[in-house]
Amino acid sequence: MNKPALFQARWNVRGLLLCNLIAFGLIGLWLLPAGHALFTSFDEWLFHLLNQPLADHVVWRSIWAVSSMRPFDIIVGLILLSLLIRGDWVIEAIHARQATLAFVSMLVLLLVIRALFDKVCDAMGWQHHSPSLVLSDAIRLSDLYPHIDSHLELKDGSNQSFPGDHASVLLIWGMFMSIFARRFGQYLVIWGLVLLFSMPRLVAGAHWGQDDYIGGVAMALLALGWGYYTPFAAGVSGWLLRVTQPLFRVLQRLPLVRCLSVVSA
Repeated sequence: MNKPALFQARWNVRGLLLCNLIAFGLIGLWLLPAGHALFTSFDEWLFHLLNQPLADHVVWRSIWAVSSMRPFDIIVGLILLSLLIRGDWVIEAIHARQATLAFVSMLVLLLVIRALFDKVCDAMGWQHHSPSLVLSDAIRLSDLYPHIDSHLELKDGSNQSFPGDHASVLLIWGMFMSIFARRFGQYLVIWGLVLLFSMPRLVAGAHWGQDDYIGGVAMALLALGWGYYTPFAAGVSGWLLRVTQPLFRVLQRLPLVRCLSVVSA
C-alpha cells in the first residue's frame, strides 16, 4: 500500500489565513501604545529575574556563559537536526528525507521573510536595542568573561534585536515538528527544547522577551504559513528529492551514514 503524501501540493486557505492573522495580529498588538507598554514592563521584569542572578551565582553564570557562545548554536542545530531526521520518532522513516529537505527550504523562506521584515522595521522605526544595552543594571557576560568573548563571542547584546532570529528558527522547528507529532511526550520534548534553547539570549540580555514571543513567533508563523499551507513545501521538497538523488546514492554506500533514515529511505 502506498504511503500518503507528506505534503499536499495544494493551497490550504484556512491554515494560511490563520498563520497570517495570528502573526499580523501579534505585531499589531505590539504596536499599540498600551500593548507595547505592557510588553515592555513585563520584559523588564523578566529580564531582571533571569539576568540579575548572574552577578552572584557562579554556576548559573557559567551555564549561560557556555550556552551564549556562538559555537553552542552549532550543538543546538545538531540536536534539532538529529530529532528531525530520526525516523519513526515524530516523522516516519520513509518520509525523513523529504521532511528534512522541506524544512531546509522553509528555513530559506524564513530568511527571505526576515530580510523583508528588517527593511520594514528600519523604515518604520520599529527596531530597538537589546536590554543589556538599555538597562543600566544589566549584568553582561562579555564584561565578566572578556577573554572568552574575544575568542568565541558571547551573544549578550545587539543594536537590532527585533525580531529574535535565533528564536524564530527554534520556533519554526517546533511548529514544523508539532504538525507531525502525535503523542504528548513528543510535544513535551519539542517545546521543552524550544524553550530551553531560547533562554540563553534572554538571560544574557541579547533580546527582550517581545523579540521572541512577538517577533520570533510572527516570523515563524509567516514562514510556516507560506511554506506548509501552500504548494511550496511539496513542490520544493519534491524537486530537491530528484536533484539530490545521486548524492544520496553515494551516501548509501558509506557504512555508518547509510544507517540514517534520511539516507536509507
